[in-house]
Amino acid sequence: MPKAQFDFMREVLAAPSPIGLEAAMSYGVLKPAFEKLMPKSWAIHQFKGNAGLVLDTHPGRDDMTSVMIIGHADKIRLQVRKIDADGKIWVNTDSFLPCTLIGHEVTLFCQDPKKPGNYRSIEGGTLEALGAIHFSEPAQRTGDKGLKPEMIYLELQMHGEKRKERIEKLGIRPGDPIILNRPIKRGFSEDAFYGAYLDNGLGCFVVAEIAKILAKSPLKNIRVLYTIATHEEIGRFGATAIAGEFKPDILIGSDVNHDYDAAPGIGAKRMNPLTMGKGFSITKGSITSEQLNTIIEEACMKEGIPYQMDFAGRDTGTDAMAAALAGFDSAATSIGFPIRNMHTISETGHTADVLAAIHGMVATFRAMDKMNRGKGMRREDLKNGHPRLDSAKPL
Repeated sequence: MPKAQFDFMREVLAAPSPIGLEAAMSYGVLKPAFEKLMPKSWAIHQFKGNAGLVLDTHPGRDDMTSVMIIGHADKIRLQVRKIDADGKIWVNTDSFLPCTLIGHEVTLFCQDPKKPGNYRSIEGGTLEALGAIHFSEPAQRTGDKGLKPEMIYLELQMHGEKRKERIEKLGIRPGDPIILNRPIKRGFSEDAFYGAYLDNGLGCFVVAEIAKILAKSPLKNIRVLYTIATHEEIGRFGATAIAGEFKPDILIGSDVNHDYDAAPGIGAKRMNPLTMGKGFSITKGSITSEQLNTIIEEACMKEGIPYQMDFAGRDTGTDAMAAALAGFDSAATSIGFPIRNMHTISETGHTADVLAAIHGMVATFRAMDKMNRGKGMRREDLKNGHPRLDSAKPL
């Protein structure tokens, strides 16, 4: 991946956008990028209840077949739960595994107590639980007993008198978000990188890069809705609201996936051997459209773009569920990029998988645009293109 492109990916992933406060990524990084790349005829849609964005290639053209591709800007975060007299700030660990948090540097965001709505950031704190091995139980030293979520606290090194009062004077109060502080870096191995919050700045980066490429040679017959959603980590609520408003004919979730091949201790689960470096993933099962997946596969095969097949049971676990959750008809699927150490400070990915996802979607959208002798994919094609297993030929 070229340096300029990697630097932009790093900027997207570094934006402080915890759940409910996603505007740093969506408005601060991606909206300016969209405004720079978009032709004059395109439009950007914003929303009242969330900081999501939609970059619309054909605003108002409800007659056109529409494709919405969604990345989500929200990051899992910790939240202030309680402040003790000794200066400990107890936190809610949300979707983090407690044992992965100890000792990591974080940034806490709070409001000026005299000026609500004015946010300030506090760095220099770490997440702790036991204080020292000397204070732990024997079972914790051997690894037979782990850490509980309620044991995690933020250490701001407060000392002296009235520690709690001094912390509260800073404006810190319950509910304030805390995020891990580690921007991505290139890894030791070729094309690898690691850091916090690949989930899901990567999905948003992919959406932006697809838009950048196709803005140079816009599609004529397909309306693309490049979407940055919010609140995915607590239930896919942002994508559900946005998709419910636009009701696209095709919906694609762009999100991280797991490198199951390198995941420790799951051999007995017989997981699908997705692996870093072998291409992006396409999800089968759940609510995904086999017809849509076939279109993506054919486009990638034609262009020589590497991909891997994944599967899901009842739920994809991504914003690909937005149409189903919003209760409208759409051909949907989920694409991803296998990463390691998800929901930790050292999430690890491979630039080739990210690039494969970008160019795989570009090839797919262009293929859709050229269908029907250059007139583009029609809604009727989706309605009448469902696979018929009763026509399957016996081997």
